[in-house]
Amino acid sequence: MGATEKIWNATEVAESHSSEIPSSSLTVNHSLSLPDMKPRIVELCKDLFKQWSNLDESDFSLETVSGGITNLLLKVSVNENNGNVVSMTVRLYGPNTEYVINRERELQAIPHLSDAGFGAKLLGVFGNGMVQSFINARTLTPSDLRKPKLVAEIAKQLRKFHEVEIPGSREPQLWIDIFKFFGRASTLKFDNDEKQKKYEMVSYGEINKEITNLKVMTDRFNAPIVYSHNDLLSGNLMMNDDEGKLYFIDFEYGSYNYRGFDIGNHFNEYAGYDCDYSLYPSKDEQYYFFRHYLKPDRPHEVSDEDLKALYAETNTYMLASHLYWALWALIQAKMSPIDFDYLSYFFLRYNEYKKQKDKCFLLAESCLSNSQSG
Repeated sequence: MGATEKIWNATEVAESHSSEIPSSSLTVNHSLSLPDMKPRIVELCKDLFKQWSNLDESDFSLETVSGGITNLLLKVSVNENNGNVVSMTVRLYGPNTEYVINRERELQAIPHLSDAGFGAKLLGVFGNGMVQSFINARTLTPSDLRKPKLVAEIAKQLRKFHEVEIPGSREPQLWIDIFKFFGRASTLKFDNDEKQKKYEMVSYGEINKEITNLKVMTDRFNAPIVYSHNDLLSGNLMMNDDEGKLYFIDFEYGSYNYRGFDIGNHFNEYAGYDCDYSLYPSKDEQYYFFRHYLKPDRPHEVSDEDLKALYAETNTYMLASHLYWALWALIQAKMSPIDFDYLSYFFLRYNEYKKQKDKCFLLAESCLSNSQSG
């Protein structure tokens, strides 16, 4: 597969989406300053929501909520003629993210996840983004992820998330995506000599062998296939402290996948934005999470056998999380205009994979041998 092949076309998705959701083929330049962006956002809102077509630009206010690697989130507040103030979130997709994200899959899932109580409600789609209801909550930080009360709530909500039924194929996407990423990542060419030199230090034969071996090992677990978030970092969790309500947001990587991958990937995010993997949760911390995941209402009734099995499953799939994001980073190094050292990020994730591999494979073999003999 060519390195420059897109997974989807934004405008086609917007135009072909369900008529129940307003759509527009307009796009908004991600790189504009907020003042320069405002007229374009106002034009977009008027095109999507006809009841606002006669409002003045001064009736709209705009502020940045957050700007991640793959999204720019804006809060748009509208003063309606009746005096009501309506707030919503406009999400602009990051430039060139169509090479690694299937937005059509995301748009199909959002209404079902919203009906199940997850994320914001989808209000409209446009050429390079979507409009959703505004969530009044704070974004969690990496250090929040290990607070016992929040750990229990995240585990409980993740169990509920995994029980949501999304129409369409239930085929797990992990290895499809990893091999797709590998195909693209292994055929890149950089204009920048320094980047090209760094890129050529990567052994694609070695990575291909690692992917194949890890897939064989994880397949032996027969892990449950569930609808997964696949990117449950602190930035995709929000908390309304007054109401004590936790929100999962941003389902752009969501798909049917293996239970252990979603949990293992979440545990990797304890490392935070600095990727300090000494913060990866201990066995006791993981067991606490598993108890609240497996039996949210009766966590102390979870058997040792079930804890050991999920511990082995999760920590084997955790390795796949490192390979997934390592390969993702190589593609981003070529495609993303964002000033971030993706090539160094590749080596950081791949080296952590290699560091943890032997220990996790031993754990997996021990667990699988015991389950077969038992």
